[in-house]
Amino acid sequence: MSTLRCALLQTSIQWLNPEANFSLLESQLNGLPAVDLLILPETFATGFAFDQPGVGEHPQGTIFTWLQQQAQAHACVVTGSIAVQHEDKLVNRLYWIKPDGSFDHYDKRHLFRMGNEHQYVIAGSERKIFTLNDFRILPQICYDLRFPVWARNRNDYDVMINIANWPAARRHAYDTLLSARAIENQCYVLSVNRIGEDGRGVDHNGGTAIYDFKGQRMQQASDNEPGLITETLSLDALAQFKQHFPAYLDADEFQCPL
Repeated sequence: MSTLRCALLQTSIQWLNPEANFSLLESQLNGLPAVDLLILPETFATGFAFDQPGVGEHPQGTIFTWLQQQAQAHACVVTGSIAVQHEDKLVNRLYWIKPDGSFDHYDKRHLFRMGNEHQYVIAGSERKIFTLNDFRILPQICYDLRFPVWARNRNDYDVMINIANWPAARRHAYDTLLSARAIENQCYVLSVNRIGEDGRGVDHNGGTAIYDFKGQRMQQASDNEPGLITETLSLDALAQFKQHFPAYLDADEFQCPL
């Protein structure tokens, strides 16, 4: 299919309270229109709390099961990230869950050392591309946004997703980098950030938005308010733009270091 119907959910995350977050999210998803893809923020069930005891769940635990239930209930792919136990630490794992319960995942590559994420989390090493309705989709998590080499389009994806707990204090950087990633990679960018104050008193004001391949916003959620935005992406429109302005053909050859 040459279209992709997307829904992006901006929400306030209750600190270390998955059940409260499930209830809140379910109320926000009541009446969700038919979509192909539903995107939730980074660590949507707990907040960015990797240093807190018990925050990590075993693979395919309670939060994972809830995601599977939502994918089945809404007949779409659902994605968001979870703190998952791995070896003696954790991984910040984005799950990509289909309506039939099958799944894939991407582990966050760049760990936010200013928040000590690197002390508790193991960095991912595999760059993933998912496919849905003929769209090739690159998943990224929050701080990954600052590292363009990892996200560089090798003409192997059409849409970049970035899910985040990006603080209000650095919101200008968030908006600027999202637009830049869309422009330089000639792709759609779907960004989902949270709102509200976390358990450490860090404020988040949103920025959930859909950017086209020119870096222009197609849709944006209101700041500091929970909200659901939807958009239908066109693969034909992207192909026509790249045909008329094929900057990707002049990209430098390189290998991404691991």
